[in-house]
Amino acid sequence: MTRDAKRKHARLQTTALAARLFAASIIIGAALVAAIAPTTAQNYPDKPIRIIVAAAAGGPSDFPARLAAQILSPKLGQPVVVENRAGAGGAIGAREVAKAKPDGYTLLVGNTSVMAVIPAVSASAGYDPVKDFAPIAKITEGFQILVVHPSSPWKTLKDFVDYAKANPGKINYAHTGGGGLPHLAGELFQLRSGTKLTGVSYRSGGESSAGVLSQAVHATFENIAILGALIRDGKLRALAVQSAHRTPLLPDVPTMAEAGYPDGEAYTFFGLVAPAGTPAPIITRLNGLLNEGMQAKDIQANLAKAGTESKPGSPADFAAYIAAQHRKWVEVGKAANVKID
Repeated sequence: MTRDAKRKHARLQTTALAARLFAASIIIGAALVAAIAPTTAQNYPDKPIRIIVAAAAGGPSDFPARLAAQILSPKLGQPVVVENRAGAGGAIGAREVAKAKPDGYTLLVGNTSVMAVIPAVSASAGYDPVKDFAPIAKITEGFQILVVHPSSPWKTLKDFVDYAKANPGKINYAHTGGGGLPHLAGELFQLRSGTKLTGVSYRSGGESSAGVLSQAVHATFENIAILGALIRDGKLRALAVQSAHRTPLLPDVPTMAEAGYPDGEAYTFFGLVAPAGTPAPIITRLNGLLNEGMQAKDIQANLAKAGTESKPGSPADFAAYIAAQHRKWVEVGKAANVKID
């Protein structure tokens, strides 16, 4: 064998050895991960768990957060602490959880605004609701309702739409700020009905409702949890619910589709998510505990009174739901040219 041939042969042997060592390191690494992951899940949790609420204390996100803590803490044998991280419409709290260590100890109550609406209309949200989180379970789901004052001339949704088409921009509706769900629910309605309304910003759903009660504004698209009692007491008139089916709490109020405007649903959901990369056994365990706990009769009764329902489903179910909601509001935001940056 010539000197050049010997050198070439040596190089080939060195390359083959390096390849074998690299392959062996991959196999060993995978084996270590496989060995560690089950141990981590089996030992989980061995310290308190935080549930971040991306809003101020006392808001609608507090209830599902505390409900989840009430269910999980005794079953996991560790404190489950609710912490409020308000700001930027919920983006600050969402960013904190998205960047947290994916170990199951930092969770987020994700709602429609945080997981679908804000990232749909804001380029600076700072997180991706689909890629940056591992969905655990949907806790509750409600929907928006179009209401007007009982003294208004609009008895039905057709009356409302006919007037709005004949008088573009003259009907104003209250919402909780540009880019929020009540705002986009109104934009969705305008897109589906071919009307032009004028939005008026308020600080909260309660203030929006008060605006209609005082007749400072003509209408609002708010959640059934806020409007239900006012409608039943006759203080507000409901023209349509933005859901796929009627609610037993307001059986005489038609859906948007029944009133002639399909694909007008606007849902309010709350659910638990973890940072992306959280081990699947932890996600599965938390999902199972929430599904079991939400079936309690007292919890179901309280949810029904509030006009919401609970069908947690699997993590995959919730992931698909979040993705679909995000796509929907991206489309509405683009069509209505809604941007909050």
